[in-house]
Amino acid sequence: MRTVWGTVIAIEAERPGLQRLRVEADGSEASALSYPALSGACHEGDRVLLNTTAVDLRLGTGGSHLVVARLSAGSTAEGVSLDDPSGGHVMKLRYTPLQRDVLAVESPESPHHALLENADDVGGMPVVCCGLHSQLPLVAAAIKESLAAARIAWCMTDEAALPLALSELAPACVSAGLVDLTVTCGQAFGGDLEAVTLHSGLLAARLVGEADVAIVGIGPGVVGTGTALGHGGIAQGEAVNAAAAVGGRPVAALRVSFADARERHRGVSHHTLMALARIALAPATVAVPRVPASQLGAIEAALDDAGIWARHLRSDAGDGYALPDTRGVPCRTMGRTPADDPAFFAAAAVAGTVAAGMLSGLSG
Repeated sequence: MRTVWGTVIAIEAERPGLQRLRVEADGSEASALSYPALSGACHEGDRVLLNTTAVDLRLGTGGSHLVVARLSAGSTAEGVSLDDPSGGHVMKLRYTPLQRDVLAVESPESPHHALLENADDVGGMPVVCCGLHSQLPLVAAAIKESLAAARIAWCMTDEAALPLALSELAPACVSAGLVDLTVTCGQAFGGDLEAVTLHSGLLAARLVGEADVAIVGIGPGVVGTGTALGHGGIAQGEAVNAAAAVGGRPVAALRVSFADARERHRGVSHHTLMALARIALAPATVAVPRVPASQLGAIEAALDDAGIWARHLRSDAGDGYALPDTRGVPCRTMGRTPADDPAFFAAAAVAGTVAAGMLSGLSG
């Protein structure tokens, strides 16, 4: 870990919960991200303490320094820097210097506490369990295309980025009407509703948000180490377990690629195979896309070899590479577009189609 003091040169862009800054630090200019909920809003000329670690390590999910603390231009380091009580007592980023109080939807201070106090069942709500953040718009768009009136909740877990504000996809999906409610679960924060666990987040999505279907997944920045279990894809299997534990109907979105240069992610990613073959203890409906025969054969072989069908159910849907209308929300994964890697996006979309079929009683 490395921190260094710098100066804000300009506010390049901002949206609710996030500022993109130009800073001067270490004798050069760089980009930085600031979360006003953690350090207060930055202004030009402010002195800022920056965490430069990800940039120093040249991580793919880095690229920007992160503001740890700020000192207003011309002020001294005395008094209160940020005073923004949430009205709740639950802490996220617990026991770190940036721990943040939130009004958790389940907590006694919440107006929804009584509704959730003894709740433990979502009544068969379909829950689409994703392995990557980039699957979100395709899943949501496919559901809306089948059932325009369906209310969709996005439940973001805490195995990747923790601030929802870092996501460009989630707010874009909300603005486009593809997602109706956001819930940040565990240590993740910044959603319309804050939940202590994914389990309670699913209950809140259903009972408080009146969602017809939930989409669960990690935020931006999946972690990988090239090992069997040391990766963020494990979260997909845990999401299947959580959905089943609260009476939901889990649907698994396959992470599929025929353009990824890494062998372990070609065909069906090893992230998905491990999540479904070893981590998911409850059965899910696995959405298999109707892609061309050569690719489908590779998908079939990977799923068969991993023993997926000994644990899970199968549903085939979709129409090849045809994709739903994402209403202007851009779709990319690892820098690739639908034209670059059509199977990835088709597999994400078919999971939404399967979930919509469950809602309408056409499948499952």
